[in-house]
Amino acid sequence: MARHVTTRRKAINTAAAWSVAILLFFPILWTILTSFKPEAQAVASPPIFLGFDWTLQNYIDVNDQRDYFRFFWNSVIIAVGSTVLGLVIAIPAAWSMAFVPGRKTKDLLMWMLSTKMMPAVGVLVPIYLIFKTLGLLDSRIGLVIVLTLMNLPIIVWMLYTYFKEIPGEILEAARMDGASLASEILYVLTPMAIPGIASTLLLNIILAWNESFWTLNLTVSNAAPLTKFIASFSSPQGLFYAKLSAASTMAILPILVLGWFSQKQLVRGLTFGAVK
Repeated sequence: MARHVTTRRKAINTAAAWSVAILLFFPILWTILTSFKPEAQAVASPPIFLGFDWTLQNYIDVNDQRDYFRFFWNSVIIAVGSTVLGLVIAIPAAWSMAFVPGRKTKDLLMWMLSTKMMPAVGVLVPIYLIFKTLGLLDSRIGLVIVLTLMNLPIIVWMLYTYFKEIPGEILEAARMDGASLASEILYVLTPMAIPGIASTLLLNIILAWNESFWTLNLTVSNAAPLTKFIASFSSPQGLFYAKLSAASTMAILPILVLGWFSQKQLVRGLTFGAVK
């Protein structure tokens, strides 16, 4: 009887989980389907779900009108660059907070996290003026810097949580063997925290890839990533939903593939690193 109840409960939980997953994924599914519709059928009322004339013309038009790969490479450089720079800064910071904590370490961590609650528009004008003065507007370096700063609190928090799980005795043994501070971080701590660092790296790449506020306000054309590529299909003549859906699908496809293959690491990072 107990086994029967357990099996039934598992079936209910599985059905509920799939229902929520389908509900959450439906907007993405609808965008992908719309990208294969002719423009007239994309705005048809009532909406056509599957019985439409499938076409690849929207993808051909989007690629002809915009240089997709230029936007794509800008996204790759900005996402990877901000992630690597963030890890270089965050690993020593998280190490010091985890293994040499001070009286204000917890307060400092909470303050860093609280900065993520601040509306980005509140600092747009000063950052825009600083970037204009330094010649960083519409540059990849500028976006790498600003996205590093925006995501740094999350990187430090996740790494700090992982580092706290590593026994301090291991680092003390390394010090007794004569390891310097740099050797301790590079050859002892970092290899032991590779799962945590990998989760942090993947999450930060996704956050940087999806960032739109700063990319739309600080770029024009040279450093414009895929978020700017999508926005460029909104014109004064109106929205062309089929072409906009094709552009959106081309923009999210790389990160969807990355997220699918790294979902275990991401779930572990979100539930263990960021929340704990």
